[in-house]
Amino acid sequence: MSTTDTDSAAEKAAGQAAAKTAEEAADSGAGGAEERELGAAGSQLSTAPAEEINVPSLGPLGWVRWFWRQLTSMRVALLLLFLLSLGSIPGSLIPQTSIDQLKVQDFKDKHPTVTPIYEKLQLFHVYSSVWFSAIYILLFISLIGCIVPRTWQFVGQLRGRPPAAPRRLTRLPAYTTWRSDAEPEKVLEAAQRIMKRRRFRSQLTGNAVAAEKGYLREVGNLLFHTALIVLLVSFAAGQLWKTEGSSLITEGGGFSNSLTQYDDIKTGQLFQSDDLAPFSFQLDKFHATYERSGPQMRTPRTFRADVTYWDGVDGAARKKSIKVNEPLEIQNYKVFLLNHGYSPVVTVRDGQGDVVHKGPVVGLPIDGANLTESMVIKLGDYRDKNGKRDQVAYQGQFLPTWVRSKGMFSQFPALDNPALVLTAYHGSLGIDGGTPQSVYQLDKSRMKQYLEPDGKTKFARALAPGDTMKLPNGEGSLTFDGVKSWASFQISHKPGDQTALLGAVGALVGLVGSLFIQRRRVWVRAAKGDDGATVVEMAGLGRSEYAKLPEELAELAVRLQTDAPPADPEKPGDTAEPVDPADPAEGARA
Repeated sequence: MSTTDTDSAAEKAAGQAAAKTAEEAADSGAGGAEERELGAAGSQLSTAPAEEINVPSLGPLGWVRWFWRQLTSMRVALLLLFLLSLGSIPGSLIPQTSIDQLKVQDFKDKHPTVTPIYEKLQLFHVYSSVWFSAIYILLFISLIGCIVPRTWQFVGQLRGRPPAAPRRLTRLPAYTTWRSDAEPEKVLEAAQRIMKRRRFRSQLTGNAVAAEKGYLREVGNLLFHTALIVLLVSFAAGQLWKTEGSSLITEGGGFSNSLTQYDDIKTGQLFQSDDLAPFSFQLDKFHATYERSGPQMRTPRTFRADVTYWDGVDGAARKKSIKVNEPLEIQNYKVFLLNHGYSPVVTVRDGQGDVVHKGPVVGLPIDGANLTESMVIKLGDYRDKNGKRDQVAYQGQFLPTWVRSKGMFSQFPALDNPALVLTAYHGSLGIDGGTPQSVYQLDKSRMKQYLEPDGKTKFARALAPGDTMKLPNGEGSLTFDGVKSWASFQISHKPGDQTALLGAVGALVGLVGSLFIQRRRVWVRAAKGDDGATVVEMAGLGRSEYAKLPEELAELAVRLQTDAPPADPEKPGDTAEPVDPADPAEGARA
C-alpha cells in the first residue's frame, strides 16, 4: 500500500525557504544540519559567480581588485551594452563625416548654434570618437572578464558529479513517496536506468540515486556572451579594414578594382592600397522597363545590368546579371546596382573640322522619376575657324521623353522621344590654374554665350538622335549620335561580415538555450521501512523559474512504479493512493 507525503502548508513554506538559502538553518541540532546539507545539494545550479560584497582594502591593489570585479560583473556588461546602443543614436540622426561630408557641411551651415557643441562632443564622427571607442573597449573587456571565470567554473562542474541526496528529501520543493515490495537495490537500479534514458547524468551514492540535467543552459549562456564578443570583433574589423566606394559605368565601359577607378571611396583606418583584390567587370547592357499606367506609373519593372567579370588577373570571363539586392559577389567583395541613367553619345568638331570629342557624356540627374539630366561638355583644347586656340563648353539638358509643349523636363523615364537641348559658350573654363572642377558644373564667369546671327538672341538647339547643331560663324559643330545607358555600382568589402553573421546566429542559439533549458536535480532514495516494505522517496530541485518540475517528477515517479509498484493497498499501515499520472499534483508538490 502506498503513502503520499501530506505536509501542512507551514511545513511547505519552511521547506521552500530552506531550499533557497542555508542561512535560515542557523539553529543548532539535527534540523540545522539537515538544512545545511540541502543548501550544499542545491548549490551551483548556475555558473554565475557568487556575489560577494567586500569592502576593498586600503591601497592601490585593493582598489584595482574592486574595480576589476565591478567591470567584469554582468550588471556592468549590460550597462555598457545599453550605453553603446544609446551612443549609436546620434550616429544615426546626425550626418557623419565618414559617410557624407557634404551633408555634414550643409548641417553646419543650417545649425551654427549647436555646431560647436556637436564638434566638441565629436557627434559628427561618433563611431571613431574617443567616448564611443572607450565604451566599446570596456564592453569588450567586461565580456571577456565575465566569460573566462564562468567557463572554468562550468568545466569544473562538468568534471564533477551530482551532489549526494539531502538527509530529509521532504525539505525540497517537489517531493513524492510510496511503499513498494521491490528490493531497494532493484529500485535504485531501475531509477538509474530511467534517469539515463531521460538523459540525466546520475550516480549511485549509498541508498540514493542523484541525477542532474540541463547543462546546455549554461552552454547557452556562455555561447551567447562569446557570440557578443565575436560580433564586437567583427564590427571592429569591418570598420578598420573596410573598402566602400562607387563607380558610374556606361554601356561598353568597365571597372578594375584599383583606387583610380573609384568615383569616390571610403576606407578603414588600417586599409592599404595593396589590400584591394584583383578583379574587374564590364557593363555589357542595361535593361530597364517601367510601369506605364496606374498608381505605380514610372515604377521600374525590369532593372538589370548584364556584366562580364574576371576573377583575378588571368581569370576566365564569366557572365552575370546584377539586380537590386542581387549583387555580384567576387573575392569577398559585393557589387551592388544602385542607379541608372542615360549618356548621350556625341561627336564634337572644332572650327577646323577636327574631332575634339567623341563618345558618351554622363549627366547629373535632376529629376529622379523621369531621368531628366543636366549636361556639361568642356573642351579645353579647341580651335576656331581661324585656327586660334579657344575653350568651348556645351551646357543643357537631356530628356528621355520630351514633350515640347510641357517644358524642359522629361515626361517619362523610358527613351520614348529622346532630345538633347544645348547651348554653347566660349572663353576661359578656369582650368589653366590647376584648380580641380566638377565635370557636372560650368563656371560661366569668364565665358560668353554664343548668339544667333542677329547678335541678340541666345544660341540654343534641341537635337534628336542623328541631328547636328552648328555654332555661329562656322566655329564648330556637335552631332547627337545616339544614347547609351549608364549604371552606378557600389563596390563594398567588409572583412567581418561573415563572422558577424556567425556571431549573430550563435547569440540567438545561445539565448534560446539559456531561456528555454532549465537545470534541475532529482534524487531517488530506497530503503527498508520498519514494516519490511521498501520506502521509495523522490524529490527534485530546480531553478526558481522552472514551474514544470513537479510535473516532471510525477512522470519519473510513474515510470519508476513500473519496476517498483506500490504495495498492496489492502495491507494495514498505508493510507494514501498511488501517484496518479493524470494529476501530477497528487504525487508532487511545489
